[in-house]
Amino acid sequence: MEAVIQKKRKKTLRNIGIWGAAIVFLIGISGVVFVNVYTSRSLPVISGTIHVKGLNGAVQVIRDENGVPHLKADNEHDLYMAQGYVQAQDRLFQMDLSRRQASGRLSEVIGKATIDRDKFFRTLGLRRAAEASYPNYSSNAKSVMEAFAEGVNAYIKEASAAKKLPVEFTLLGYKPEKWTPVDSLTIGKYMAFDLGGHWQGQAFRYWALKNLPENKAKELFPSYPEDAPTIISALKGTNLDVKNSFAASVIPPEFNGSNNWVVGGDKSVSGKPLLADDPHLSLATPAIWYQMQLQTNKLNVSGVIFAGVPGIILGHNDHIAWGVTNTGPDVQDLYIEKRNPENKNEFLYNGQWETAKVIDEPIRINGEETIPYKVTITRHGPIISEFANQPDGENSFALRWTALDPSSELEAILNMNKANNWPEFEEALKKFETPTQNFVFASEDGTIAYKANGKIPIRKKGDGLLPVPGWTDEYEWTGFIPYDELPKTVNPKEGFISSANNKVVSDDYPYHISNTWAQPYRQMRIQEVLKSKEKISVKDMEALQMDKTNLYAREFIPQFLDALKDAKLSKTAEQALKILGDWNFVDDKDEAAPLIFNLWMKEIPKVLYGKEIPVDMYDLFDGSQSVTDEILRKSLKGEHSSWVEDRGGIENLLANSLKNVLDQLSDDYGNNPEKWVWGDYHKLYFEHPVSQASGILAYFFNHEKPAPIGGSQVTVQAASYEEDGIVDHGASWRFVIDTSDMSKAYHIVGPGQSGHFKSEWYHDQIDDWINGNYHTTRTDGKIKKGQDLTLKP
Repeated sequence: MEAVIQKKRKKTLRNIGIWGAAIVFLIGISGVVFVNVYTSRSLPVISGTIHVKGLNGAVQVIRDENGVPHLKADNEHDLYMAQGYVQAQDRLFQMDLSRRQASGRLSEVIGKATIDRDKFFRTLGLRRAAEASYPNYSSNAKSVMEAFAEGVNAYIKEASAAKKLPVEFTLLGYKPEKWTPVDSLTIGKYMAFDLGGHWQGQAFRYWALKNLPENKAKELFPSYPEDAPTIISALKGTNLDVKNSFAASVIPPEFNGSNNWVVGGDKSVSGKPLLADDPHLSLATPAIWYQMQLQTNKLNVSGVIFAGVPGIILGHNDHIAWGVTNTGPDVQDLYIEKRNPENKNEFLYNGQWETAKVIDEPIRINGEETIPYKVTITRHGPIISEFANQPDGENSFALRWTALDPSSELEAILNMNKANNWPEFEEALKKFETPTQNFVFASEDGTIAYKANGKIPIRKKGDGLLPVPGWTDEYEWTGFIPYDELPKTVNPKEGFISSANNKVVSDDYPYHISNTWAQPYRQMRIQEVLKSKEKISVKDMEALQMDKTNLYAREFIPQFLDALKDAKLSKTAEQALKILGDWNFVDDKDEAAPLIFNLWMKEIPKVLYGKEIPVDMYDLFDGSQSVTDEILRKSLKGEHSSWVEDRGGIENLLANSLKNVLDQLSDDYGNNPEKWVWGDYHKLYFEHPVSQASGILAYFFNHEKPAPIGGSQVTVQAASYEEDGIVDHGASWRFVIDTSDMSKAYHIVGPGQSGHFKSEWYHDQIDDWINGNYHTTRTDGKIKKGQDLTLKP
């Protein structure tokens, strides 16, 4: 499985948010040139006065001690124009890469290294979906987007004229194009992509049924569908090469999730609701989120937004607060299409050949000739199985996905920002269709609420576990779960609501939402803590976001010890098991037990599947850890598992996987397990991808060395890591608010606000992220040590 390890590491680097493809940008660039070019002249002006053409009046921009810009304007046009200008000051290069990646236009500035990536995103058509969405917006929302674009373009023009563009543009030899409203919408569509929809799991299970014994394939399903025999029979004559079709696919990190919870006034120290939210996304430099306050005489909203998008997507105003986690519903279906052998652009549907739409998407390549590329779109969506230079076959996979439909999420965001209570907020959510999110809500009037919000399809037949026939109407979507029937809770008797990407409905819910949920341990721990406390404070909320208790270990360690009680083990293994037996199940960075347990749980699936599931297919194995957990539970109870029996039974599986881990740890840290510590392996690193090109670039872009931290992928303080131990996924933003005082809230944005490495706010929040030190952001003008900038017409 060493090849698996290397493959996963490389793929994760490629997929770090909007920066993934940037690694290849600067390879070979001389550090000397870099030092000479990269001077402080491109730092943004953050005090004094700047005249910006297009403004109607003055806008005050105060950056507080944490680099958070507080914008105050007399009207919405000036407010959002200033928002675009200020975002561009701090994150212009990130914004440009965002739109390029989502649009499939990286090769224009990078070269041929990103051709397959561009083909993939051209095929998906996120930008086409954004273009189709723009007409759906109200005139007011369009005005907001246009004003935002004006502000971005004003900064681009100013920085270009003064030769103050971020140095990345100089090194790559290009200048940013004008910003458009569709660019902002395209970034929004990219985030729907990043939060997934499980198509890869369907492809994997199709492969498993075609390539593994039936009994083994069935065990890899999260649940085996009742109508599987019918679907399998229908697909029997198809023979798609899943491995080669999707080898170059971009798969979002499986652990994209989040925690959120709200506590009612009866359980809070202040007597008013409390809210906490920490979205789990890739951790890199610069941060995915950009924190801001936006204020006019009719609006006062504070929180975070993606660079390149107007408004505030998560945060609070003077009356309400809200946060999200990813619901993770089955909103993507692979349809197997039958192509006409006489005409490659025709596909069978209900006995008739239908002509697909073919779109020319020529891909310009820096330093090379433009290559022709065509995207074929059937009634179900784009053909996605042929993007990487695959030949046209008799059968192809087409992708049906809610995010490819026209939608108007930005309209929802702007309306959420202005909502004063739960009815107004829920009304605003009607336009937030993709990605489906678990919204939690708290209001100064005492209301707490939850809603799983977004478009979730209703299928005529099938339940999203397998690809389905596209040549018949038997498996079409018939609509979406009605808005009023989406999962919702308002002011529950328990006095709190929480979600952590767990299953959000009971088995008697009348609609299908998902086959694949996150492991339940974060949600279990959140509920355990909230139930245990009679009264909860802001400090309790912050402490829970930083909680490192590992309920995964609490479940499995006693069973593992029992299963191995009669096994013949080495002295080192016996020492390791004693350490685990004495453990308090806290993933403390200074303890040996978390290191042994967490690596053991990662090794088990390698031993279990490594001989039969190829590297590229394992990348598509959606929900693999939950499937493995179920196989372990069955085997530990004495039930049969073909996978476990083929590895000599549960005792052998556990003993062999433990031996592999201990051998490696002994090589790395010595032969005494008592001296091993989790933090020697498990380290946080907000890595700038361009730093991969050379040590000199790493010196400039990565100010901090990897830092030992606790937690893991299953603790509330989420800290997912790669095979080398580097933590690159977790709480991209932490947020807590007490609605008894809506003028302040508590935040951590890792690694910092700025995208400029010479800024004091570039990596200033790394220690805060590690230690749980929150900064207070005020919305009442009481700002300490502010840098005051005035933008004037």
